[in-house]
Amino acid sequence: MEERVQKILSRAGYGSRRGCEALIEEGRVTVNGKKIKLGAKADPSTDEIKLDGVPVGKPEKKVYIALHKPKNMLSLDAGDDPRPTIFDIVKDERHLYPVGRLDFDSEGLVLLTNDGELANHLTHPRYEHDKEYEVRVTRRPDDEQLAILRRGVVLEDGYRTLPSDIEVIKMTKNGAWLKMVLREGKNRQIRRMGSRIGLPVRQIRRVRIGPIDLGKLQPGNFRYLKPDEIKALRDYADLD
Repeated sequence: MEERVQKILSRAGYGSRRGCEALIEEGRVTVNGKKIKLGAKADPSTDEIKLDGVPVGKPEKKVYIALHKPKNMLSLDAGDDPRPTIFDIVKDERHLYPVGRLDFDSEGLVLLTNDGELANHLTHPRYEHDKEYEVRVTRRPDDEQLAILRRGVVLEDGYRTLPSDIEVIKMTKNGAWLKMVLREGKNRQIRRMGSRIGLPVRQIRRVRIGPIDLGKLQPGNFRYLKPDEIKALRDYADLD
């Protein structure tokens, strides 16, 4: 059955849908010996699809991992950067793509997969998928600060964040733990939001991405998702 070539490439593990579209636009993909344009269709069972002259293989087995990234670790392979990365934990799975990166000094749930279609849906800002965090601030928030967090904070660059779900988990002697559910992922967003309204952020832990919870997974450990979790994740992304 014919389908768009970028979808075939993504399913075969060559990147996100958008990344595979870029490969086509760069003229690196051929079908039956001819370069194609974006939007072209092919039948992977009968057509010869090549990337950079190399035949595109059959779709590789999909892998889905939940990992608890510790603090002081990068969420991606940064080349010459000597700091540790999550791929030091999953050494045999370096071909996977991280979904939901975290700052170096934050911890919590990161998903890893070679399912390019799913990765694209979970990372593209237009889909506004839920990510839940437990956040420790070093001052007690008042009602007005909580209201600002809920309706959106104007960051230092003028961008207004999307509305967020905010709850106080508990007040402490010198601050509070907050539950924050965000539907976007700007660089260091939570820390920047807190800074703008006078709530310095001391600790961030992501505990959920869509239907997948961190649970009791300890820092530096990972696990493979169960079939029902994979189905729930793809259903959540409206892919099945």
